[in-house]
Amino acid sequence: MTKKVFLLPDVGEGLVEAEIVAWKVKVGDVVILNQPLVDIETAKAMVELPSPFAGVVSELHGSQGDTIQVDEPLITFDVEGDEAETIAEEQQAADSVGSGREAVLIGYGVAKEEAVVARTRRRNAPETTPSAARTQVRTTPPVRLYAKQHGIDLNTIAGTGRDGVITRSDVDSARTPVAPVKQLKSSGANKTSRFVGRELESWSSGPLEERIPVKGVLKSMSEAMASSAFSQPRAAVWVRIDATKTMELVASLKRHPNMQDVRLSPLVIVALGLCDAARHYPGINSYFDMKTNEVVVRRTVNLGIAANTDRGLIVPNIKQADQLDLVGMARALNVLVEKARNGTTTPNEMLGTSLTITNVGPFGVDAAIPIIPPGSGAIIAIGQIAPAPWVVDNQVVVRQVCEIAMSFDHRQIDGALASIVLNHLGRFLSDPATSLLAN
Repeated sequence: MTKKVFLLPDVGEGLVEAEIVAWKVKVGDVVILNQPLVDIETAKAMVELPSPFAGVVSELHGSQGDTIQVDEPLITFDVEGDEAETIAEEQQAADSVGSGREAVLIGYGVAKEEAVVARTRRRNAPETTPSAARTQVRTTPPVRLYAKQHGIDLNTIAGTGRDGVITRSDVDSARTPVAPVKQLKSSGANKTSRFVGRELESWSSGPLEERIPVKGVLKSMSEAMASSAFSQPRAAVWVRIDATKTMELVASLKRHPNMQDVRLSPLVIVALGLCDAARHYPGINSYFDMKTNEVVVRRTVNLGIAANTDRGLIVPNIKQADQLDLVGMARALNVLVEKARNGTTTPNEMLGTSLTITNVGPFGVDAAIPIIPPGSGAIIAIGQIAPAPWVVDNQVVVRQVCEIAMSFDHRQIDGALASIVLNHLGRFLSDPATSLLAN
């Protein structure tokens, strides 16, 4: 037997550590290539690590809740001879002939198990189909975490998803109904609520004081916001606009036969307008590099969209959003939102944001002055679009009115540039059809 140590990989550029959420194997287990080993949570996302070796687990270098540094030992295997090298060679050979396998993590395994090329088992090698692997619960890391938070044993649930995969709905169905509690007349004292990526107990049933560890997404968010607040001199501008034509355009496009499979919203128009403003005024798509003491102007927009998820606030981005048309932007936004909701956003999808949009409108808020994400120079906040009095041709009429605000890094972006860009976006939203045709 040969000892093989699996070091914690960097699952996202620049990450230095990860927290162990749940082990899926224990010491003495026989594992096969690509069998799920552990769920880890980085400051960016939840990731399931597959096994790079086939062998026997001899040591776990950490417990649930422990934080492991990148390149530190995570798990040690007893591997038969040069098993690992044989696996790597066969995987490389299979990939070179187009086997249709998808890497789930660079250098570690594949996503399509049915496409794995069969190997001839060596004499005296460990079994490659242990009972533990055959009975492995099939679900996603976010669902595993959700089940754990609600005390649900996934082994007791029959999955209704494709190929028997356990879904979040399956977990909800397995939860024991809670007896109704008599509600207070004047408050929501018996209601739970979301806070820093967890479900808080109600005011009436929760402890008098509760301490929440700062880790994972909460740690990433707090560090980023503190860094931004204390390192970037922030200023803001805002404007109130008539967004009636934006709402009319969205409604009209939704009725068009060729757009039936495209989910449209005003946010799509806002995203197109912000990218258009960046093309006209590239300085807004810049950041201040303190390491080199340089201002960096980028001529591609990685458009960040602030997303409120079960794990907390994350900001995935659409790469090269400035290259997308209306349909392309709508589809990219839909994919981004769905992945954020499902907890499948990858670390790479949150790197390199150059401009950001935060949409507070769905919460019934008119305006906000957001904090600039580190590594970028500006962020736009969109308030709710609602009927309000508006003057048209010296007459007061009811229009669909919205407030938009921009926070910007005043080291390189001055008030004049910020105002010009915000005005450009406002004019785009006031008459989007004309603006789109002019591009």
